[in-house]
Amino acid sequence: MKSQLKVITNIFLTSIGLSVILGSFLKVVGPINQSQKINKKINILGKSSRSVEKELKTRKSHLLSFYNDKLGKFKRLEKLINKWEKLIAKNPDLDVSAFFLSLDDQVYAEIKSDIKLSAASSIKLPILIILLKMLEGEEIFWNENLILSGDTIAGGSGWMAYQKIGEGFPVYEIATEMIRVSDNTATNLLIKRLGGINKVNQKFKEIGLKNTQINNYLPDLDGTNLTSTKDLSLAMALVDNGYLLNNRSRDIFRDIMSKSKTNTLIPSGILRGLGKESKDTDYHLSLKGYLVHNKTGDIGISYSDTALIQTPHNTRAFASFIVKGPFNDQRSAELIRNLSAELVPFLVPDQKSSNPN
Repeated sequence: MKSQLKVITNIFLTSIGLSVILGSFLKVVGPINQSQKINKKINILGKSSRSVEKELKTRKSHLLSFYNDKLGKFKRLEKLINKWEKLIAKNPDLDVSAFFLSLDDQVYAEIKSDIKLSAASSIKLPILIILLKMLEGEEIFWNENLILSGDTIAGGSGWMAYQKIGEGFPVYEIATEMIRVSDNTATNLLIKRLGGINKVNQKFKEIGLKNTQINNYLPDLDGTNLTSTKDLSLAMALVDNGYLLNNRSRDIFRDIMSKSKTNTLIPSGILRGLGKESKDTDYHLSLKGYLVHNKTGDIGISYSDTALIQTPHNTRAFASFIVKGPFNDQRSAELIRNLSAELVPFLVPDQKSSNPN
């Protein structure tokens, strides 16, 4: 009995010892193995992220190449261009630039889209894009306070010019007001914070805007700040298709652009093309399935508008117009509305399928 008890005791003690050794081994090896699995997963995700980044760069390069050199790969809408030319011919003393692009349908139309004309407040759209790019790079912060100073106060549109010098405003409010009510003082505050005129111009070139340049702070009534209709549409297209900004910044861009109050040019023109005239433009466009995010400009000698047009066919298109003419000549604004109205038939991706009869 003593011998059997001794054997059982030895087996029991040996089992405990083996359990302790095995437990210690697993305690050391387990995390190593888990770490290897995690590292493997991180490597896979890293490769995936790099692949996505590479694809985005390639697509951006293709789009930039399209704008710069390869318009021939897209179908040129001669019918639309002819309609535009007839409207422009009625006003031979007005200098007109127009550009339309649908990436979904791979079609475009243009008239003098590369010439530099007075940007007026449409320059605020590329400024917003530069701001959001710098926000992504943490060169500026969304809740950062900018202090109103005498050198940034501007006449014309907006309310910030009437606030006390030394008062602070968060960047998100300044950016919103720059688009919502086209606040010139807000724009100047941003230009100054982004590094000044030369720095902003450099960043315009970096994102492919060849013809866009700031020469003076707003309101720039002499029209020295320049852009082209192709540049404006390029900026909108690059953002909306995710080539310039990440998803979060793109959402901010769309949200701010949706707040623009002035809709008397491209939006009103599209509504006219749909057979409707109304002061409540955005509402009546929405009833017909259209959403237009736009930014206008008006300094009397130059009228401009650039827009992202979302259609009821779940497609998006981009259009920009600039008309330079006599001071406060309402023909300029009316011409932009009429040019915009001609877009409507070309916003339908497949007219046969949308009208089977």
